Amino acid sequence: MTENSPKPVHTLKDLKRVRAQLAAARAEEAARLAAAQRAQAEAERRARDQSDLFLRAVGPVAPLRHSPRAQHEIEPPEPIARQKMLDDEAVLRESLSDGFDVTSLLDTDDQLSFRRPGIGCDVTQKLRRGDWSIQRQIDLHGLRRDDAREALGGFIREAHKIGLRCVRVIHGKGLGSPGKAPVLKARVQSWLVQKNEVLAFVQAKPTDGGAGALMVLLKPGAARTARTARAARGTGEAGQASSD
Repeated sequence: MTENSPKPVHTLKDLKRVRAQLAAARAEEAARLAAAQRAQAEAERRARDQSDLFLRAVGPVAPLRHSPRAQHEIEPPEPIARQKMLDDEAVLRESLSDGFDVTSLLDTDDQLSFRRPGIGCDVTQKLRRGDWSIQRQIDLHGLRRDDAREALGGFIREAHKIGLRCVRVIHGKGLGSPGKAPVLKARVQSWLVQKNEVLAFVQAKPTDGGAGALMVLLKPGAARTARTARAARGTGEAGQASSD
């Protein structure tokens, strides 16, 4: 029998002793429970005091009449670059072929020239004389075939868009090429014939590049047409005002 083992009850005195021990144990347990409850109640009171600290500091408050939520404007969708899409489609439509036979469309003179149907000989004659002033030029020297084709197509398209009428295309005389033959000359002629913006072209005068360059006449572009229309309206309004 160990020291903590319950002692056997043999007499009434032993029974009273057991009752006293049980009563003491219940009282001790009740005291521990009461202390735990008091501690919990104190902790809850402190938590309430902390939560009410801000309200006590600012004093009485009233709720807002309107919802405090901010109403953000709906962001519009990203813009669609429609003009760029149209330009890209135009590039695809106007892709230039190296297999195009241009010889049947060139004038058979000593200086090969081209003019579209409906364009008179006087147009190419004026181009050859230099009656049209050169507004812009592109130099294709040193470019590979594919690079030259792309550069020329973009140049003609942009020149037409901004309303230029006469441009110079320098393709070179081929003096530095194998066989001393112009590599790009025939290709440039073929590419220009395929461009709808081109009305005519002739070989440049010696002072403008001679056999190494072409003078190109373009259709009136949208920008030039708009300027002409505005000028015509202005002239008409001025005439009407003077007559009044």
